[in-house]
Amino acid sequence: MCCLFRLPQLFSTCMAFSLVADMGIRRGALGNWSMSFWCVCFVVTLVISTVDLRELWSRFPYFWSNFTITYACYATLICLSASIIYSITYVQFLPYGPYRDQANAFSCIASVNWYDRGDVTCYVHTVAGLLKVLETFMAGFIFTFIINTSLYLHQPALEWCVAVYSICFIPVALAILLNLGKWQCRLPSLYPIFQLVLSLLSVLLYVSALVLWALYQSNEEFGGQLQRSSDMGCINGLTYTLCFWDRKLTVAILTAVNLLVYVADTVYWARQISVGTGGQSSARDPLHSQEVSLQSSVSP
Repeated sequence: MCCLFRLPQLFSTCMAFSLVADMGIRRGALGNWSMSFWCVCFVVTLVISTVDLRELWSRFPYFWSNFTITYACYATLICLSASIIYSITYVQFLPYGPYRDQANAFSCIASVNWYDRGDVTCYVHTVAGLLKVLETFMAGFIFTFIINTSLYLHQPALEWCVAVYSICFIPVALAILLNLGKWQCRLPSLYPIFQLVLSLLSVLLYVSALVLWALYQSNEEFGGQLQRSSDMGCINGLTYTLCFWDRKLTVAILTAVNLLVYVADTVYWARQISVGTGGQSSARDPLHSQEVSLQSSVSP
């Protein structure tokens, strides 16, 4: 049944990048991004379907169920982002034809990822897990737009912003891996307090990054450009790539959005600690708390 649910995903992602590739026109960075998103989702979904059909997941059943559900969340965000990028930016360069809107339609269909949850309780089904997924996804998107080092090299303030994105990304990714492997229960009881401190520190770091990036984006004294028309790369007609002004503005917006996610994460952990028993065990992990409560209810 899981493989049947994944057939529409395979078909929609395959049709999306096949239609764009069959146009036979220059795609540029924007088109290549969308193509790579669809290809990655198609390949990973195909691998997961193959593993399920051959029942290779029996060698690591606990990790596999968590991995497939987590991947479904990321694939939904990736295909949705590809649909937005394709429709808002790249589609304006395409000639009118039958393939122009069909690729975006299939990408939108692919953004709806079906998976069989069953009785599996996964970390990403919790509020904490969803927030961690959003934090890593937004950070990955920021890395995509700052891949051109000319945006920040030889500018210490902007280099600090890039360091902030990396510093905040690493502990969040480790937290997801720990929970996917169900190793969080082996951690000390101060784990929720540690998560709260990390979230609060990430908020402060992202505030500094947002202020500095916006300042260097708009203030001409720091080499910024308040208006888009000031960037010569943005007024040379239609191009297949984003000019520097667009990239910097996009990074600033993504930084602000991820800052809000970190604020929500901080509020979540603060609430978990405040309502927990002594601020420890019940706030340690939502899934662990559910297991403990279930065992206590059935014990004599």
